[in-house]
Amino acid sequence: MSDLLARHRAVLPNWSPLYYEQPIEIVRGKGNRVIDAEGRSYLDFFAGILTNMIGYDVPEVRQAVERQIATGVVHTSTLYLLRGQVELAEKIAGLSGIPDAKVFFTNSGTEANETALLLATFARRSDQVFAMRQSYHGRSFGAIAVTGNRGWTNSSLSPLNVHFLHGADRHLPQFRGMSDEAYIEACVADLRHVLATAAAPDVAALIAEPVQGVGGFTMAPDGLFAAYKEVLDESGILFISDEVQTGWGRTGEAFFGIQAHGVTPDMLTFAKGLGNGFAVGGVVARGDLMDGPKAIGLSTFGGNPVAMAAANATLDYVLDHDLRSRAAVTGAILIEGLREAAPRLPVVGGVRGKGLMVAVDLVDPATGEPSPPLAGRVLEETRKLGLLVGKGGLYGHALRVAPPLTLTDDEAREGLGLLVAALETVNEEATG
Repeated sequence: MSDLLARHRAVLPNWSPLYYEQPIEIVRGKGNRVIDAEGRSYLDFFAGILTNMIGYDVPEVRQAVERQIATGVVHTSTLYLLRGQVELAEKIAGLSGIPDAKVFFTNSGTEANETALLLATFARRSDQVFAMRQSYHGRSFGAIAVTGNRGWTNSSLSPLNVHFLHGADRHLPQFRGMSDEAYIEACVADLRHVLATAAAPDVAALIAEPVQGVGGFTMAPDGLFAAYKEVLDESGILFISDEVQTGWGRTGEAFFGIQAHGVTPDMLTFAKGLGNGFAVGGVVARGDLMDGPKAIGLSTFGGNPVAMAAANATLDYVLDHDLRSRAAVTGAILIEGLREAAPRLPVVGGVRGKGLMVAVDLVDPATGEPSPPLAGRVLEETRKLGLLVGKGGLYGHALRVAPPLTLTDDEAREGLGLLVAALETVNEEATG
């Protein structure tokens, strides 16, 4: 393993991080568990960054991919009719709730968000975009421009004129202790003030995550985006919901995260879990917006036959097994269990979540300030115990828990026990 790590560091960029002091190589997977090159088994509570949405070695997905590969056609390009692409687009358009919806397929969430921003700025003839503080929308030039998290932003240069809004930052002193209603009112007042002072008349769009993924599963209170959209609609400003992490029922409340706000967006972007490990992303938008650009556009690999076979099988599996409801049940086990343990663990600054998007903030027990080192310690302890979790948040101090939607009740309780045990170990170290 040390040889592979040395080879990795020699040929891959330093800014692409690896988890753990001794990084692991995952070589096999089955169900919701993976095995590393040393033969150690782990219960996976991060799902390849929310991408292995229905776990590993799922027969329905594997067989669909094998059938497509057996035809000998793994790629033709979008210059030809692709039955699987049409079938998947029909399903997604119907599920989105967007009127007269059309779908464009890409390979990733970054590409999807770039496409949505292109559609919005073309339609509105404006480079002005609203985005949310603490957000993350991808690693490309345009996606970084609308990312409100300095840890993921390498350049102040931007193809867009961006203004960042409040909505997921209730920890700030000016908002602390506010009710949902008061916070929404304050955020809407700020939006109107930005429109009056910092923005020219023709803003193109607001792009927002219903639950901020890299931001540590921070989220706006339900109803905020409905209130924002009322203001946006007054000026014809479009709304893009970034569902790369919240889509397909993961929040346990609705099929897409934005539906908790009672809002139908003008555009919705997706990726990650839809392919259960195969590269699939895309945009679903109103037909007039999708058809607006006049120049030719295509995605060479986006929506290729193998990815479409995997995505159709994955989406059918999610719907046939009602995994949204399962996410609500198993997510409640995790959230309630962590909240029950939190009061006796001074290193835990807070627990939040929806469905199978759960976060635990690690803080210095003496000061209450965010503690990235303690989050790193918990990450190491969970690995020792055979549990994989993630890390994120604006300050790098949040544990991210996002298992496959196929998680069983017993696996949820097992993982909860391992996570609490890791927190207890680190708490004891920190408090002496």
